Amino acid sequence: MPGCRRGCCRQCYDLLKQMTSFRDRLNQASTDNQSLLCVGLDPDPERMATPDLFEFGNAIVEATWDLACAFKLNLAFYEAHGSVGYRAMERIVDAVNGRVPVIADAKRNDIGNSAKFYAKGLFDSVGFDAAVVNPYLGVDGVEPFLAYEDRGTLILCRTSNPGSKDFQELIVQRSGRTLPFYEVVAERAAEWNTRGNVGLVAGATFPDQARRIREICPSMPMLLPGVGAQGGELEAALSASLDAQGHGVMINVSRGVIFASQGSDYAEAARAAADTYRKQIESAKDDLASGSS
Repeated sequence: MPGCRRGCCRQCYDLLKQMTSFRDRLNQASTDNQSLLCVGLDPDPERMATPDLFEFGNAIVEATWDLACAFKLNLAFYEAHGSVGYRAMERIVDAVNGRVPVIADAKRNDIGNSAKFYAKGLFDSVGFDAAVVNPYLGVDGVEPFLAYEDRGTLILCRTSNPGSKDFQELIVQRSGRTLPFYEVVAERAAEWNTRGNVGLVAGATFPDQARRIREICPSMPMLLPGVGAQGGELEAALSASLDAQGHGVMINVSRGVIFASQGSDYAEAARAAADTYRKQIESAKDDLASGSS
């Protein structure tokens, strides 16, 4: 609304979503906060300092939002608690209130009619800015998400887990060429990006593959899990995934931030950890820029 600032109210943010793309909102948050850090909100009850899911998540949000380019909620950690967890998730998304984009790490996919209601639930009902989507069923399972032009659809391409090679590295034939399956996924994602709202998920644990994905999709946003607890090397991941403008990447860190302390100071510790990661990312980005100049 006139005179409003980013994050002032839900009504303004809903209007902003209608006027801007997910990529634009992501780049704006990244620029405003000088950050490529995506904070993953994965509340494991065994490690939380408080048993209240909303209290925990909201405290992390308030402590770190100005150090992040996005938040990512892994829905498994909320759905495991049934309706209580789902309500906590909704409240956390509301509490972020547009200060930075919020991603649903839902890994949803189904046949078209079912996918339509998955998309409606995540985007219309909860208000997520983007969702992680599994492309295994093909374009008709992805299209209902793509129809939301102001939201991001992040396609699983080369994931960070060791078992990802079971399928994603399989050698296949396409148009007379021999290539790994994850490259076919990247090519398909580029073809689906007619509305400019498609992104990719590529594990920081596999920088060579992330680099190949960036070559195929030079301007699409990339979510990179795997830095921190999973052992991804930061500079290699950045070198592989930054776009030509030095943006287009979200380095996700979950456990390394939200469980920096399991005591009553968990929010303060999360802020300190997030700031450390943010500075490390910016430093690595600057080193890469100076090295290429």
